Amino acid sequence: MATLLVLQAKGRITAAELATELEISERTARRDLEALQTAGVPIYSQAGRGGGWSLIGGAKTDLSGLSAPEVRALFLLTGPSSEASLDVRTALRKLVRALPETFRAEAEAAASAVVVDPSSWDHERARTPEHLETLQDAAVTGVQVRMTYSDRERTVHPLGLVAKGRRWYLVANTDDGLRTFRVDRVQSVELLDDAVIRPDGFDLAEHWKSVVATLDERRAPYIVRVRMAADAQGWLRRVWGTRMRVLDGDEVELRGYSPEQAARELAMFGSLVEVIEPDEVRTALADLGRELVRAHQA
Repeated sequence: MATLLVLQAKGRITAAELATELEISERTARRDLEALQTAGVPIYSQAGRGGGWSLIGGAKTDLSGLSAPEVRALFLLTGPSSEASLDVRTALRKLVRALPETFRAEAEAAASAVVVDPSSWDHERARTPEHLETLQDAAVTGVQVRMTYSDRERTVHPLGLVAKGRRWYLVANTDDGLRTFRVDRVQSVELLDDAVIRPDGFDLAEHWKSVVATLDERRAPYIVRVRMAADAQGWLRRVWGTRMRVLDGDEVELRGYSPEQAARELAMFGSLVEVIEPDEVRTALADLGRELVRAHQA
């Protein structure tokens, strides 16, 4: 991509100039140019003084169709202060040199405008799972892996990885159907030569939605109905997240773990929230209120 953009921006370039521009060896630059030519990209080389490589007839490539907002978004996410890998940042540094001049300043500014700090104030930085990169490679290249998970060895077909909060999950096809594995619990990984068998029509994003919905129902089976003004429901969602569902206007359904847990999470909202049902949550809230009065009335 960077080579094509450089050719388009400069019109003609030698292999040595391309190597300097993209921080690669001259041999690699020449090999890449020849590979593009073999692949059917309309470029040609001219020997002698003033020669070099050019796009035939000033041909254009739609790889330059990036808009200014798209360039900003790309470099905001993968700037030097982000969690992007060194390979990604190196590739983008080469790409920015091939962008049109008008885009370069914004791209470089965007790259330094965001810092991603995955640690909280009170906890240490989350560790990247040991076998994450190997599993990513397997999912991208479409090869099966033999892995040890929770002391059991199994062969799986990696379909994709999901980052939820500070944890990574592997979605894989197995002899028992689709399964989800926590990457930090994978103890060893071996790449195999066999290709992944991918279910027809599989979509990682859609599958993950169903996984989350199923897990939410299992983890929080207790249902509470409350009434809360629509303009204040955002506060409720910050606490309950995907366990909250707006039914109609100011009526909301919440999924909890027990009456006591639901009461404690609702107590922080005071009179902003009214429990409709069940009665045991209303009772738990009243009991909690009396405990607070006894403890603090003095």
